[in-house]
Amino acid sequence: MALLRGTLTRTLVLLAVLAAIGLLPWLADRDPALTVLRARYPGREATDSALDAVRGELGLDAGPLAILRDWLLSLSQGDFGTSWTSGAPVADTVLPALGTSLTVMAAALAVTFAVTAAACAPALRRAAEGRPVGPGGVAIASFAALPDFLLATLGVAVFATWTGLLPAYGFNGPANLVLPALAMGLPGGGVLARLGRDAIGRVAAEDWVRQWRTAGYPKGRIAAGLLRRALPPVLPQFAIIAVSITGAAVAVETIFAVPGLGRAALAAADAQDLPVLQACMALLIGLGFAAGLLARLAARALDGPAADAAAIPATPPATGERRRHRAWIAATAAPLLLAVAYGLMRSGDIATGSRLDAPSAGAWLGTDELGRDVLARLGQGALWTTGAAFLACALAYLLALGLGFAPRLAHPLAEAFNSFPVAIAGMIAVVVLGRGQLGAVLAVVAVSWPPLAAHAAELTAQARAAGHLEARLALGAGPWWILHRHTLPLVAGPLAAHAGLRLPGMALGIASLGFLGLGAEADAPEWGASLARSLPYLERAPLAALAPAAAMIALTLAVMAAVSLPKRRPR
Repeated sequence: MALLRGTLTRTLVLLAVLAAIGLLPWLADRDPALTVLRARYPGREATDSALDAVRGELGLDAGPLAILRDWLLSLSQGDFGTSWTSGAPVADTVLPALGTSLTVMAAALAVTFAVTAAACAPALRRAAEGRPVGPGGVAIASFAALPDFLLATLGVAVFATWTGLLPAYGFNGPANLVLPALAMGLPGGGVLARLGRDAIGRVAAEDWVRQWRTAGYPKGRIAAGLLRRALPPVLPQFAIIAVSITGAAVAVETIFAVPGLGRAALAAADAQDLPVLQACMALLIGLGFAAGLLARLAARALDGPAADAAAIPATPPATGERRRHRAWIAATAAPLLLAVAYGLMRSGDIATGSRLDAPSAGAWLGTDELGRDVLARLGQGALWTTGAAFLACALAYLLALGLGFAPRLAHPLAEAFNSFPVAIAGMIAVVVLGRGQLGAVLAVVAVSWPPLAAHAAELTAQARAAGHLEARLALGAGPWWILHRHTLPLVAGPLAAHAGLRLPGMALGIASLGFLGLGAEADAPEWGASLARSLPYLERAPLAALAPAAAMIALTLAVMAAVSLPKRRPR
């Protein structure tokens, strides 16, 4: 029943999102008729009569319900419509792109499974032998934390530009698959590896494992039993990984010039070619939805527990380990704070007059393509990126807090909305609101509230089940008192801590949209926009591109180290 209810909710949310995509021509911030007129009739004046004629030709004057009905009917028949800019059938563009994207995604999934297997195989062996299982090393944590567009940029810099070992652009053979597959697959591999090792460690503490070991069962059979018990709580996470891979296609295919759905969608959003954009988004969302459904069915087939794949409480570490964590936090956070301070001091004119200069006393990290101090722009960009992330975090927190008081609504909605990547939300925001940081913030909020809402619903259920609540009600406490003095304090604090943990991910989401041109303006100091603007000059001025990349890595690692700071050993 739970599977049926979850599938029904996912289907309803999918239909709602498809309806929003179908209404894009009516919701668009810019007049679609003007876009088509300029594309098809470049010499024609944009008079009212000319625009009305284009609207009639495209059927845009029929009203929103007719537009949605016609698009859904055509989609159900496999007809994606006609491109507004080229006049060619959309299917001629999106179907070859779909084949290319499926190839790249399959390679990325292979990387994801390879990383997961490599990390979990030693954990299975240790658990079968009765030895403790840890969550994994720094490499696993780094893979899980770094976004795809950042890994793609580093791949271009190291393996293509500097060493020349792999091609950076195009889609001409197996060698062109390596860097895109690594960029798209490594983050998911890090997440699944961490969750898999945690699940194996949790199962290894169950009584039956000790009984099998005492009875002399072979280690291989114990490992197989461990794997079967550990897989069900991890498999649903595969749906989120699949969604992240489909969303990663937008940035990675653009960076490596892969002619897939992601690159076609971004180009269509930039050109306001809404029929192509609608088809690409519908296919990308459909792929994520199908992957999520398959993952849930696989978890159900294994018939295992639906336990959460959280880490097992470990033995409190020694003081030296806490000291190493603090040193790691200081080493990663201090340079960022210094860069922000330097950027604020140089908040006026930071142009040196020389383009793409090497580091010097006047510009410690050199200058960018317009002769501006890279370090000063980096510090100023921190305020753009983290400021937008704080706003997105606050909005997602408030939305999740409100939904938390309706658990029956929050849980299925949160599960369903996990099927939509931030790049898709960003493209919808650009079409409806136009380019800008506000659209990027709303896009990040749209994909960030589900885990917070699910957590809020759990906290609310625990607060309402508290034993002393009945006594308060018997003493005459009213609903407002219960909400204000009991439930809200038990929910708001832990939820705020959870939202804070997700702040770096939101900052990276803001940066990814800026990198794709779906967020801050191209000339803004925002980290993602700065990285995209400096990427063409990577060979001549590498620090201009690597500085914002290093800042994003430092922010992520600093928060990771702070979150995983071991607790003190009890005395």
